This record gives sequence, structure tokens and C-alpha cells, in this order.
Amino acid sequence: MRTQIFLASTLYGVATLAAALDSDCFGAADRRILLVSNNAATPETAPPLDRLPGFERLRDRFDDVVSWNETIAPLHPGDWAPRPDDVPLWERHLRPLWGLGDDEIELAVESIQVNPALAVCQIFTGAPVTVYADGLMSYGPTRNKLDPLVGTRIDRLLHLDLVPGLKPVLLTEFGVEPELVPTDAFLKVLGELGGTASELPALPEEPALLLGQYLSALGILTAEEEERLHLRMLRGAVALGHTRVVFKPHPSAPAGWSRALREEAGTLGAELTVLDTPVLAEVLYEHTRPALVVGCFSTALLTASALYGLPVARTGTGTLLERLTPYENSNRVPVTIVDALLPGLDDREAVTGQRRGMTVEALSELVEAVSFAMQPRIRPDLRPAAERYLAAHLDTHARRYFKRRRLTSLALPGGIPVQLGFIPRNAAVRRMARRARALGRAMGR
Repeated sequence: MRTQIFLASTLYGVATLAAALDSDCFGAADRRILLVSNNAATPETAPPLDRLPGFERLRDRFDDVVSWNETIAPLHPGDWAPRPDDVPLWERHLRPLWGLGDDEIELAVESIQVNPALAVCQIFTGAPVTVYADGLMSYGPTRNKLDPLVGTRIDRLLHLDLVPGLKPVLLTEFGVEPELVPTDAFLKVLGELGGTASELPALPEEPALLLGQYLSALGILTAEEEERLHLRMLRGAVALGHTRVVFKPHPSAPAGWSRALREEAGTLGAELTVLDTPVLAEVLYEHTRPALVVGCFSTALLTASALYGLPVARTGTGTLLERLTPYENSNRVPVTIVDALLPGLDDREAVTGQRRGMTVEALSELVEAVSFAMQPRIRPDLRPAAERYLAAHLDTHARRYFKRRRLTSLALPGGIPVQLGFIPRNAAVRRMARRARALGRAMGR
């Protein structure tokens, strides 16, 4: 008997799996289990994905649905992993609990570098692993160095063609080959979810759709800065002539942000609808066909552009490129892709003409350079590509994607020259610099 276990934490991820199953990306199995994980900071306050509108339309692809949260309660899925000595005990516990018996197990997981995916792969030692990507992070490097006992079991990376022509970097250190989930199959699955539009409130036709991401919860922006980001989205959309606007906030975002947007919309003379129903952005694409989709670096911007052919615009990416810390933050490549590829909201001509920032070939070179700068120990083979890119393209615009200190520490073009590298570490030089700044301030007064 062969049982396939599919771990998912988002409805978007389940839709990706459904499209892959419909396209025969997975071999035959006697049983298929969907293992649902609620990774919200406080899972008790957020509905699990199997209770979200539309899930029942995808449910028939799986024989059983099991909750990972209930399995390891009261522990949090993002924090817990089995101790090495306990791994055999956990597999012995889960097999009768889930009715697995002596079945051969195959795993399909997302975000393999972190729990709960890593924990599940560790428990089922020896099971082959398929990693599926439900966002832009697949184009960047593996965020943590994986244990070879897990990494060598990964046979492929399934991903959507969000940036046609761009090849993922994720897991390539293990020789894992990417495999596309057919776009037609994914759009068909999203069409099934489109039936949930009947649960939505009345929405205007062809509005400007604003996508909230709740970046302050990730510590990237403060709550006030993110509120200002949403206001900037609204003002930019109205400035482009869109008077009907729909704001889709993150489900966990504070209600106060919506109030500020409503007040601003009234000032600008725009009709604003705040959509509180938890629904995929792609359902809105099917239902309302937005005249413009505005966001920061949401994956939904690329699905709108690449899969639905909708006009898109980004804003706030420059600030995020500065704020993301540490440099190897796994959001860096998604922000870089959106910033480099999509038109800025304040550039009317670029938005109107949907002018791309760079070719896919140039973007691929940039992503490889950023990937090496992020994870030089995991992908040392990318150093030559990074050196070539930086030597040829490090102008004022390209510098937004790199930190001079990072380039210096890796001895890459654009860093402080080697012969001057002692300066930041020299105590005497730092004291002189502080005195010079203090003198300059005194003279200014």
C-alpha cells in the first residue's frame, strides 16, 4: 500500500496541490491524506484552511483530512520539532493514529526549510519528498542549510509559472529539478473556487484592487508605516483615475487601518469597499476583473499579471529592500523580483503601458547575484555569476538590491576596496570620524 501525505497551510497551497493532482504530477496512490497546519501566530483565533470558503470544492482530491495542530497540541506547528531520539517514537505513534499501518509513505510539503514541513519530513525517515512552492520564495535560495538526510530525499520542486522563463534557485544545491504545475490546470482549479464569489458582498465591476499583507506582523514595517503604505496605494490608484476601489486586508490586520482608508477615500471622492471575507485574491480576479491590482510584493501581483493578464502596480518595495534584516531574509528575493519587474505606482506611463523593468534574462542574473549574497555558504557555486553581474551592472539603481557592507564582507565588486577594509574596524579612525561629525554639528549651530 502507498499513502501520499500532502502538508498544506494555505488555501492557495491546496489549490496548487489540486492542480498538480489533476495534471498527474503525482503517481498513483492507494490513499491520499491532506495534513492541514494552521501556522497563525495564535491558531485559536484564525480559522484553519479546511474551514475557509471554497475548501470543500477541493476536498474531493483527498481521501482524508487530518489536523497537524490537533496532532501535536498544545504545541505550535511553527515552533515544534521532534528531538532526534524521539523520531522513531513519533513515527510509531502517527502510523496507527492516521491508519497508515505498514504503508509506503510519500510526502509533499511546502517551506521545507522550517517547521512544520521539516518536522514531518524528519518523522517519516526515508520517505521521498516533493516540495511544492506556493509563492515567489521558490525563486530564491534555500533559507537554511538542510540536513542531508532530508535534502537528499527531495526529488523535485513543483511550482507555478509566476515569472515565465525564470528558473527557481530553491534546493538546487541538492540537484533538485524544478517542475511546472500547468497553468491551465491551476486556472481551472481557481475557477472552481470562483463559485465562492456568491458569499462575497456586492463589489463594483473593474475596480482598483488593493492588496494588504500585514508586514508589521513580520517586523518589517511598523503598524503606522504599513497604514501609510495602504494610504499611498489608495492615493496612487485614485491619481491614476480609479474612483472605485476595493481593499483586501490581511485577515489578521487591525480594523483601524480600514477606518483610515475610508476617511481618506471620502476626502479623495472615491468609492471604497473593504472586503473582510477571507477569500483568495484570485477569486476576485475571476469575479470582478480589476482594472488595476496594487500591492507591495504579494505573490498575488504576479498571479494577476502572469496568469490573468491584469494590469498591476507595486509600491513600497524600495523601503522594504532597505528594511529587510538580516540580509538573508527570505523575503528579499520576492521583493527584488517585484521591484525589478513590475511598474511603480507613481509612474503613470509605466503603469498605463504595463512596462516591465527588465527582461527575464537580466532578472535571472540579478536573482542569482542576490541569492549568492544571501546564502554564500549554501550556494558558493553562484559566486562567479554574482561577480559578473556586479562588475557589469552595479549602477545607482542596482545598488538598491545589495548592501555595501555585505559586498565588502564577501569581497564582491561594489564593496569597500580591500586596501581600505581596515577602516570600519579601526577604533582610532572611528573616534576621529565621531569627532568630525560632532564638530560639524557644532559649527552648524
